[in-house]
Amino acid sequence: MSLHQTLAEHLWNAQLTGTPCAALTDGNPELTLADAYQVQQINLERRMNERGLFGRKARLVGRKVGITSRAVQSWLNVSEPDFGGLLDDMAVDDGGRADISKLLQPRVEGEIAFVLKKCLIGPGITAAQVIAATDFILPAIEIIDSRIIDWKFRIQDTIADNASSGMFVLGSQPMSLSEVNLRTIGMTLRKNGEIVSTGAGAACLGNPVNAMVWLANKLGELGAQLNTGQVILSGALGPVSPVVAGDVVHAEIGRMGSISVSF
Repeated sequence: MSLHQTLAEHLWNAQLTGTPCAALTDGNPELTLADAYQVQQINLERRMNERGLFGRKARLVGRKVGITSRAVQSWLNVSEPDFGGLLDDMAVDDGGRADISKLLQPRVEGEIAFVLKKCLIGPGITAAQVIAATDFILPAIEIIDSRIIDWKFRIQDTIADNASSGMFVLGSQPMSLSEVNLRTIGMTLRKNGEIVSTGAGAACLGNPVNAMVWLANKLGELGAQLNTGQVILSGALGPVSPVVAGDVVHAEIGRMGSISVSF
Protein backbone atom coordinates (compact mmCIF):
# COMPACT_ATOMS: atom_id res chain seq x y z
CA MET A 1 0.00 0.00 0.00
CA SER A 2 1.39 3.42 -0.98
CA LEU A 3 1.84 6.27 1.51
CA HIS A 4 -1.12 8.10 -0.04
CA GLN A 5 -3.34 5.05 0.33
CA THR A 6 -2.18 4.46 3.92
CA LEU A 7 -2.98 8.04 4.93
CA ALA A 8 -6.34 7.90 3.15
CA GLU A 9 -7.12 4.75 5.12
CA HIS A 10 -6.48 6.55 8.42
CA LEU A 11 -9.04 9.22 7.51
CA TRP A 12 -11.48 6.65 6.14
CA ASN A 13 -11.36 4.61 9.35
CA ALA A 14 -11.81 7.74 11.46
CA GLN A 15 -15.00 8.54 9.56
CA LEU A 16 -16.34 4.99 9.77
CA THR A 17 -15.64 4.58 13.49
CA GLY A 18 -16.51 8.13 14.51
CA THR A 19 -13.14 8.37 16.26
CA PRO A 20 -10.81 11.20 15.17
CA CYS A 21 -7.26 10.25 14.27
CA ALA A 22 -3.92 11.95 14.80
CA ALA A 23 -2.81 14.54 12.26
CA LEU A 24 -1.27 12.89 9.21
CA THR A 25 1.65 15.30 9.34
CA ASP A 26 2.56 14.15 12.88
CA GLY A 27 4.27 11.12 11.40
CA ASN A 28 4.86 12.56 7.93
CA PRO A 29 6.19 16.11 8.39
CA GLU A 30 7.38 16.27 4.78
CA LEU A 31 3.90 15.68 3.35
CA THR A 32 3.35 18.18 0.52
CA LEU A 33 0.20 19.93 -0.66
CA ALA A 34 0.30 17.79 -3.80
CA ASP A 35 0.45 14.66 -1.64
CA ALA A 36 -2.50 15.91 0.40
CA TYR A 37 -4.70 16.50 -2.66
CA GLN A 38 -3.89 12.97 -3.83
CA VAL A 39 -5.00 11.58 -0.47
CA GLN A 40 -8.20 13.64 -0.73
CA GLN A 41 -8.91 12.25 -4.19
CA ILE A 42 -8.48 8.65 -3.04
CA ASN A 43 -11.23 8.99 -0.46
CA LEU A 44 -13.50 11.01 -2.74
CA GLU A 45 -13.28 8.25 -5.33
CA ARG A 46 -13.88 5.64 -2.66
CA ARG A 47 -17.04 7.44 -1.57
CA MET A 48 -18.20 7.63 -5.20
CA ASN A 49 -17.25 4.07 -6.17
CA GLU A 50 -17.67 2.06 -2.96
CA ARG A 51 -19.78 3.72 -0.29
CA GLY A 52 -20.72 7.22 0.80
CA LEU A 53 -21.85 8.60 4.15
CA PHE A 54 -25.07 6.59 4.12
CA GLY A 55 -23.88 3.43 2.37
CA ARG A 56 -24.91 4.15 -1.21
CA LYS A 57 -22.38 5.46 -3.71
CA ALA A 58 -22.15 9.24 -3.74
CA ARG A 59 -21.96 11.64 -6.68
CA LEU A 60 -19.77 14.72 -7.09
CA VAL A 61 -21.99 17.83 -7.29
CA GLY A 62 -19.48 20.62 -6.74
CA ARG A 63 -16.58 21.99 -4.71
CA LYS A 64 -15.92 23.95 -1.54
CA VAL A 65 -13.27 26.55 -0.85
CA GLY A 66 -11.75 26.73 2.61
CA ILE A 67 -9.20 28.83 4.50
CA THR A 68 -10.48 32.05 2.91
CA SER A 69 -10.08 34.36 5.91
CA ARG A 70 -6.90 36.11 7.00
CA ALA A 71 -7.37 34.77 10.52
CA VAL A 72 -7.43 31.13 9.45
CA GLN A 73 -4.58 31.60 6.98
CA SER A 74 -2.53 33.16 9.77
CA TRP A 75 -3.42 30.28 12.12
CA LEU A 76 -2.21 27.72 9.56
CA ASN A 77 0.68 29.92 8.41
CA VAL A 78 -0.38 29.81 4.76
CA SER A 79 -1.12 32.41 2.11
CA GLU A 80 -3.78 30.69 -0.01
CA PRO A 81 -7.03 28.75 0.44
CA ASP A 82 -7.68 25.07 -0.12
CA PHE A 83 -10.54 23.14 -1.72
CA GLY A 84 -12.51 19.93 -1.37
CA GLY A 85 -15.28 18.05 -3.13
CA LEU A 86 -19.02 18.31 -2.48
CA LEU A 87 -20.93 15.03 -2.80
CA ASP A 88 -24.68 14.67 -3.09
CA ASP A 89 -24.96 12.74 0.19
CA MET A 90 -23.52 15.75 2.04
CA ALA A 91 -26.55 17.91 1.15
CA VAL A 92 -29.18 18.67 3.81
CA ASP A 93 -32.48 20.33 2.91
CA ASP A 94 -33.12 23.88 4.10
CA GLY A 95 -35.02 23.47 7.36
CA GLY A 96 -34.02 19.82 7.48
CA ARG A 97 -32.12 17.71 9.98
CA ALA A 98 -28.44 16.83 9.74
CA ASP A 99 -27.62 13.34 10.98
CA ILE A 100 -25.03 14.15 13.63
CA SER A 101 -24.12 10.47 13.96
CA LYS A 102 -22.28 10.88 10.63
CA LEU A 103 -20.26 13.82 11.97
CA LEU A 104 -17.30 13.74 14.35
CA GLN A 105 -16.57 17.33 15.45
CA PRO A 106 -19.06 19.50 13.56
CA ARG A 107 -18.97 23.27 13.31
CA VAL A 108 -21.14 25.62 11.24
CA GLU A 109 -20.48 28.73 9.17
CA GLY A 110 -22.48 31.02 6.89
CA GLU A 111 -21.43 31.18 3.23
CA ILE A 112 -22.54 32.10 -0.27
CA ALA A 113 -22.96 29.31 -2.80
CA PHE A 114 -22.47 29.80 -6.54
CA VAL A 115 -24.26 27.65 -9.14
CA LEU A 116 -22.70 27.64 -12.59
CA LYS A 117 -24.31 27.87 -16.02
CA LYS A 118 -20.98 27.55 -17.85
CA CYS A 119 -17.77 25.62 -17.29
CA LEU A 120 -14.76 27.42 -15.83
CA ILE A 121 -11.46 26.01 -17.04
CA GLY A 122 -8.33 27.55 -15.56
CA PRO A 123 -5.69 28.74 -15.36
CA GLY A 124 -6.25 32.34 -16.45
CA ILE A 125 -9.83 32.70 -15.20
CA THR A 126 -10.81 36.27 -14.23
CA ALA A 127 -13.49 37.72 -11.98
CA ALA A 128 -15.43 38.84 -15.06
CA GLN A 129 -15.45 35.25 -16.36
CA VAL A 130 -16.68 33.94 -13.00
CA ILE A 131 -19.52 36.47 -13.02
CA ALA A 132 -20.46 35.55 -16.60
CA ALA A 133 -20.41 31.83 -15.78
CA THR A 134 -22.57 32.12 -12.64
CA ASP A 135 -26.21 31.17 -13.07
CA PHE A 136 -27.27 32.28 -9.58
CA ILE A 137 -26.18 32.44 -5.96
CA LEU A 138 -27.76 31.04 -2.79
CA PRO A 139 -27.29 31.51 0.95
CA ALA A 140 -25.62 28.47 2.49
CA ILE A 141 -24.68 26.90 5.78
CA GLU A 142 -21.59 24.74 5.61
CA ILE A 143 -21.27 22.09 8.30
CA ILE A 144 -17.54 21.61 8.48
CA ASP A 145 -16.05 18.59 10.21
CA SER A 146 -12.64 17.11 10.90
CA ARG A 147 -11.40 13.57 11.10
CA ILE A 148 -8.30 15.00 12.84
CA ILE A 149 -8.51 15.02 16.63
CA ASP A 150 -9.30 18.38 18.24
CA TRP A 151 -8.97 20.23 14.93
CA LYS A 152 -5.18 20.36 15.45
CA PHE A 153 -3.60 20.14 12.05
CA ARG A 154 -1.51 21.71 9.31
CA ILE A 155 -2.91 22.69 5.93
CA GLN A 156 -1.79 19.37 4.45
CA ASP A 157 -4.00 17.54 6.94
CA THR A 158 -7.15 19.51 6.20
CA ILE A 159 -6.60 19.21 2.44
CA ALA A 160 -6.22 15.45 2.75
CA ASP A 161 -9.39 15.46 4.87
CA ASN A 162 -11.41 16.89 1.97
CA ALA A 163 -10.87 20.43 3.26
CA SER A 164 -12.55 19.52 6.57
CA SER A 165 -15.90 18.93 4.90
CA GLY A 166 -19.02 17.55 6.51
CA MET A 167 -22.38 18.54 5.07
CA PHE A 168 -24.02 21.63 3.58
CA VAL A 169 -27.39 23.37 3.37
CA LEU A 170 -28.51 25.52 0.45
CA GLY A 171 -31.26 28.13 0.38
CA SER A 172 -34.16 27.78 -2.03
CA GLN A 173 -34.45 31.32 -3.44
CA PRO A 174 -31.87 31.92 -6.20
CA MET A 175 -30.58 35.44 -6.74
CA SER A 176 -28.60 37.00 -9.55
CA LEU A 177 -25.12 38.29 -8.79
CA SER A 178 -26.28 41.68 -10.07
CA GLU A 179 -28.82 41.93 -7.24
CA VAL A 180 -26.31 42.01 -4.38
CA ASN A 181 -22.97 43.53 -3.44
CA LEU A 182 -21.03 40.45 -2.38
CA ARG A 183 -18.22 42.44 -0.78
CA THR A 184 -20.45 44.33 1.66
CA ILE A 185 -23.25 41.81 2.17
CA GLY A 186 -23.72 40.95 5.85
CA MET A 187 -24.12 37.56 7.53
CA THR A 188 -25.63 36.67 10.91
CA LEU A 189 -25.47 33.12 12.27
CA ARG A 190 -27.75 32.13 15.16
CA LYS A 191 -27.65 28.96 17.24
CA ASN A 192 -30.74 28.20 19.31
CA GLY A 193 -31.80 31.81 18.83
CA GLU A 194 -28.54 33.36 20.03
CA ILE A 195 -26.15 35.18 17.69
CA VAL A 196 -22.89 33.20 17.52
CA SER A 197 -21.23 34.70 14.46
CA THR A 198 -21.43 37.79 12.26
CA GLY A 199 -19.46 38.79 9.19
CA ALA A 200 -19.52 40.09 5.65
CA GLY A 201 -18.54 39.13 2.13
CA ALA A 202 -15.22 40.94 2.44
CA ALA A 203 -14.10 38.32 4.99
CA CYS A 204 -13.90 35.80 2.13
CA LEU A 205 -10.73 36.85 0.24
CA GLY A 206 -12.12 40.38 0.00
CA ASN A 207 -15.07 39.17 -2.10
CA PRO A 208 -16.48 35.64 -2.61
CA VAL A 209 -15.94 36.08 -6.36
CA ASN A 210 -12.20 36.08 -5.62
CA ALA A 211 -12.55 32.66 -4.01
CA MET A 212 -14.20 31.41 -7.19
CA VAL A 213 -11.37 32.81 -9.31
CA TRP A 214 -8.80 31.11 -7.10
CA LEU A 215 -10.62 27.78 -7.23
CA ALA A 216 -11.06 27.72 -11.00
CA ASN A 217 -7.38 28.51 -11.52
CA LYS A 218 -6.16 26.07 -8.87
CA LEU A 219 -8.22 23.27 -10.37
CA GLY A 220 -6.81 24.21 -13.77
CA GLU A 221 -3.28 23.77 -12.44
CA LEU A 222 -4.28 20.27 -11.31
CA GLY A 223 -5.91 19.33 -14.61
CA ALA A 224 -9.51 19.66 -13.39
CA GLN A 225 -12.32 22.16 -13.96
CA LEU A 226 -15.61 23.52 -12.68
CA ASN A 227 -18.55 22.20 -14.66
CA THR A 228 -21.98 23.49 -15.62
CA GLY A 229 -24.53 22.96 -12.87
CA GLN A 230 -21.99 22.50 -10.12
CA VAL A 231 -22.43 24.11 -6.69
CA ILE A 232 -19.47 25.89 -5.13
CA LEU A 233 -19.32 26.95 -1.50
CA SER A 234 -17.10 30.01 -1.64
CA GLY A 235 -15.92 30.25 1.98
CA ALA A 236 -16.96 31.47 5.41
CA LEU A 237 -18.25 35.01 5.92
CA GLY A 238 -17.59 34.93 9.66
CA PRO A 239 -16.26 32.79 12.53
CA VAL A 240 -17.37 29.18 12.91
CA SER A 241 -19.43 27.81 15.81
CA PRO A 242 -19.48 24.23 17.16
CA VAL A 243 -22.76 22.31 17.25
CA VAL A 244 -24.12 19.31 19.15
CA ALA A 245 -27.23 17.16 18.95
CA GLY A 246 -30.35 19.24 19.53
CA ASP A 247 -28.94 22.50 18.19
CA VAL A 248 -30.89 24.56 15.65
CA VAL A 249 -28.93 26.93 13.42
CA HIS A 250 -30.21 29.83 11.30
CA ALA A 251 -28.16 31.93 8.89
CA GLU A 252 -29.26 35.26 7.44
CA ILE A 253 -27.26 36.66 4.55
CA GLY A 254 -28.32 40.15 3.54
CA ARG A 255 -31.15 40.34 1.04
CA MET A 256 -30.59 36.69 0.15
CA GLY A 257 -32.78 35.60 3.05
CA SER A 258 -32.37 33.00 5.76
CA ILE A 259 -31.82 29.25 5.95
CA SER A 260 -31.81 26.78 8.81
CA VAL A 261 -30.77 23.30 9.88
CA SER A 262 -31.18 21.24 13.03
CA PHE A 263 -28.96 18.50 14.41
